[in-house]
Amino acid sequence: MSDRQPGAGKIGLLANGTSFGEWTAPTQKKVRETQTTDRFSFLYPQVLYFQMSWPDSTVPRPPAPRPVSRSASESTESPSLLDSLPQELANLTHLLYWPLTPEDEGDFLASTSPQASTYHLRGPAQTSYALRGYLEAILIARDHRGRPKTHGGDLFRAQLLGPDLKAGLPGDVQDLENGTYLLSFPLLWAGKAQVQVRLIHSSEAVGVLRRIWREKRATVDFVGYFRGPTGTEETVICNVDPQSTGTRRPTCQYRDVDSGELWFCAQPSTLPCSSLVGHSSGRYLKVTTPQDEALLSWKVTDKVLPQGISPIQVRMAAPGNSGLALSARPPCHPGLPATKPSGFYHQEVWHSLSCSSRSFPTVDSILGCLAGHVVHMMGDSTLRQWWEYLRDKVPSLKPMDLHATYQTGPLMAVETTRNIVLHWRAHSWPLRSLRTPVASLHSVARELGGLAGGPHTVVVLGLGAHFTTFPPSIFARRLAGIRAAVAALLAREPRTLVVIKLANTGYKSVYGSDWLTLQVNRLLRAAFADLRVAFVDAWEMTSSLAVPDNIHPGRLIVGNEVDLLLSFVCPT
Repeated sequence: MSDRQPGAGKIGLLANGTSFGEWTAPTQKKVRETQTTDRFSFLYPQVLYFQMSWPDSTVPRPPAPRPVSRSASESTESPSLLDSLPQELANLTHLLYWPLTPEDEGDFLASTSPQASTYHLRGPAQTSYALRGYLEAILIARDHRGRPKTHGGDLFRAQLLGPDLKAGLPGDVQDLENGTYLLSFPLLWAGKAQVQVRLIHSSEAVGVLRRIWREKRATVDFVGYFRGPTGTEETVICNVDPQSTGTRRPTCQYRDVDSGELWFCAQPSTLPCSSLVGHSSGRYLKVTTPQDEALLSWKVTDKVLPQGISPIQVRMAAPGNSGLALSARPPCHPGLPATKPSGFYHQEVWHSLSCSSRSFPTVDSILGCLAGHVVHMMGDSTLRQWWEYLRDKVPSLKPMDLHATYQTGPLMAVETTRNIVLHWRAHSWPLRSLRTPVASLHSVARELGGLAGGPHTVVVLGLGAHFTTFPPSIFARRLAGIRAAVAALLAREPRTLVVIKLANTGYKSVYGSDWLTLQVNRLLRAAFADLRVAFVDAWEMTSSLAVPDNIHPGRLIVGNEVDLLLSFVCPT
């Protein structure tokens, strides 16, 4: 099949005479026209299109989908994209370092036990502790026989909680790689506090996750829907590389012209590659052995260790203080260095330690902050929760019916009196979703490339949850294209606010474990480390309170995440 397609140019004329246009190929014409119509129809009741043709030689056009043989597609790396990443991201071995687990020949009883592992204060107990001080503890990991472990690699989560004050913060867990761990907690509020430690995964379970993550090409697959001119349909398996489509026949390759992202589908038996019209989730693939499943069992996953430290009392440094250890912090703006921890909860309000975060408890405070702004959210469903929170919180922010698949978008809400537009759309494949039109799946790089930017433009990116089912190189390549697009956007309009939402806690399986999410967040941090962007640390915001983990956290946490976003939009 030829890569060349007949070109077409599209000019739209609004009712007031304003025109807008974009070059497009016939396979993209439908989604572009739909997107443009949806975007403007609520403002202008009449939209007219004129379709004109030019000679092929004068029209820039993307390559068409084409069948490729397996041998021609063994390597899907894109060196130019990887070269655009910071050096530390290209070196995945260094960036994703985690202590190795010695071979135990499948002996479950030799794995770390949440019931047998213990922790205690590092020093003598005190009657009270000073605000702004630190509490330290030593954790000793033991196996199911009660024997101390001699190597590290367990994923523990430590928290300092203040139930009476609705307070909490994430503790720092330092792996000494000899079976012991140093726990450290800053004392940031006055009053009662207590330590809680959970074993998320034993080092042996982490070994399983790491082996599958690095060695398996994919742990899920997807369905591609092809439709012919007479309505005939075929469904095939699609995935991130030809081998994962499960076919020995040629495959169809789809390349995003803006980012270089690749997607592959088994070639239909009767229909051409260009007839791909739909996408949906496929299967979760069987990738574990019975021994693996025992180590990842819910009986030993995300379990609280026996209480090792009695509740402590934190005293205020001087009477009359607020009872919070909040030093002078700068207003929230992009480019701030990360702090550890990034913040803490008190009275169910998140206080950032890197900047003077604000609360926006009323409708008027939110409207006053967002007035005149266009917010573009691109990512997964945990970011869609931000869109939904604002839609539900602000009654005058009206959702527009774009006749799109809700799960993937695009979604839009508008507030006409304050001139606010709020967009959300899912990132492109790999995307686990209900059946959705392929034309609606735009790459993040493609969307960013279409933004002019400016002081009234806010871009929020939230990726990660749909990439834990593939090797880290897949996410690194995706980040390469997105980082290049963010860098270009900030270069042409530095006043654009770009916010990166880190992935949050929630999943506990081989397909989406917290350990995998932690590695994804390392890649996210490294990819954007040298760009002037802001971060919302959803990982710590979802792991600091005594509430059950949920990939879709509750309104309390989502509201605090949105407040932090608004703190960057309106720092003062």
